Amino acid sequence: MGLLNVIRRLALREKLPIREIARRTGLSRNTIKKYLKSGAIEPKFSVPERPSKLDPFADKLSAWLKTDSTKSRKQRRPLTRLHTDLVALGFTGSYNRVAAFAREWRTARQTADRGTFVPLAFRPGEAFQFDWSEDFAVLGGERTKLQVAHTKLSHSRAFVVRAYLLQTHEMLFDAHWHAFRVFGGVPERGIYDNMKTAVGQIGRGKERQVNLRFLAMANHYVFEPDFCNPAAGWEKGQVEKNVQDARPRFWQPIPNFPDLAALNAWLEQRCVEQWREIPHGHLVGSVADVWSDEQHALMPVPAPFDGFVEQSNRVSPTCLINFERNRYSVPASFANRRVSLRVYPERLVVVAEGQILCEHVRRIDRSHHLPPRTIYDWRHYLTVIQRKPGALRNGAPFVELPPAFRQLQEQMLKRPGGDREMVDILALVLHHDEQVVLTAVELALSEGIATKTHVLNTLHRLIDGKAINGPTVDAPQALLLRHEPKADVGRYDNLRARSTGGRHAS
Repeated sequence: MGLLNVIRRLALREKLPIREIARRTGLSRNTIKKYLKSGAIEPKFSVPERPSKLDPFADKLSAWLKTDSTKSRKQRRPLTRLHTDLVALGFTGSYNRVAAFAREWRTARQTADRGTFVPLAFRPGEAFQFDWSEDFAVLGGERTKLQVAHTKLSHSRAFVVRAYLLQTHEMLFDAHWHAFRVFGGVPERGIYDNMKTAVGQIGRGKERQVNLRFLAMANHYVFEPDFCNPAAGWEKGQVEKNVQDARPRFWQPIPNFPDLAALNAWLEQRCVEQWREIPHGHLVGSVADVWSDEQHALMPVPAPFDGFVEQSNRVSPTCLINFERNRYSVPASFANRRVSLRVYPERLVVVAEGQILCEHVRRIDRSHHLPPRTIYDWRHYLTVIQRKPGALRNGAPFVELPPAFRQLQEQMLKRPGGDREMVDILALVLHHDEQVVLTAVELALSEGIATKTHVLNTLHRLIDGKAINGPTVDAPQALLLRHEPKADVGRYDNLRARSTGGRHAS
């Protein structure tokens, strides 16, 4: 670089001829002419391409490196093994050449994978982003795997986190309702990835075959669903970042709560508190400050969407239907018939002939090591035991009778015909309020008269509003018994003597 500076100074500043510059520098005139003609201010040296012994094996080695990159770290072959395999194929070069090729291949791959992105900006009330994640919590003393729903407003960056045991349609609908309730409104657009609970089939470009129930939910809340390109999580980068940030905020250390409802109540409270603590980053103030301004641009929240998933189910001869490894009882009049089961996040509703037959609390058991459970409602079997009263003694649905009914049953089954009378008493709940019948049984037991007749008498008094334990009646003094009669069986012999033929008066 110093010699090039000397040539330029002699030619341009001192105006010396080429011959004199060649004499002073010892360079040929052609070399001096070349430098001056190119106008270069620093020398450039081109490295000629030399053939490598690895060139015939470059494609094979690239394929091996690409295959190993998809495996776990412990399953990848070391470079020494790759070098040995290449030698077996005829490679005569050194290990260093293979290692240099692998470094260049990994550097090029990392550069290509990074990609180029455009920053996004959203106006108030324009959009929200939704995503799922998996985390753990201790519920009722047991470590439980949870499916966590993340919903985030794109403008104010307010977020709501809610946990579920499953990632199904009814859980998705419930997560949207609670998010809109906390946000205080509904944005114009929702940004999702191509989750199976929303997208049935991915078409070309932005074409999607959207699930009908998901589309019904979007129409109810009046927002437009927008789905990202496959494997393009950066299109909803805000909620992806929220998934990462939520782990140190909520799940480390692992939260411990008695049940899922208590955990979700805590998560909702912590989210609102975090809004006040986290600065927005792009706008002045905290997330809560920007959210309060964005609320005016949100559509008011309508009534909750009836977010159930309906499926057909056949009732067994034992009046049971199967759902998620568990069995639930149905009124006996629908045995051996098909009914519709409406699945909600926390309950199951059985519907037939346009009316609701019964409801059950939904039991979700994530462990397959536990046996299936059967959830009975003894009222569903009353019409059966009216025809088969003997089934009351060992009937599984009647194990969970209220304590008063159980105590009455123990007393009545000790005498003949007691099972039939007990069935008649239980059947009273089909026509009267169950609590009133239970009160009548408790009064009968407290009085020590555990009979069907007394229970019916007490029940009718309760229904008619009459007093059960009336006031003591004071009898007039004239009605008092002053001379108690004495028992005399001898007078029956006088009757025999008076009768004709000495026969008994009868």
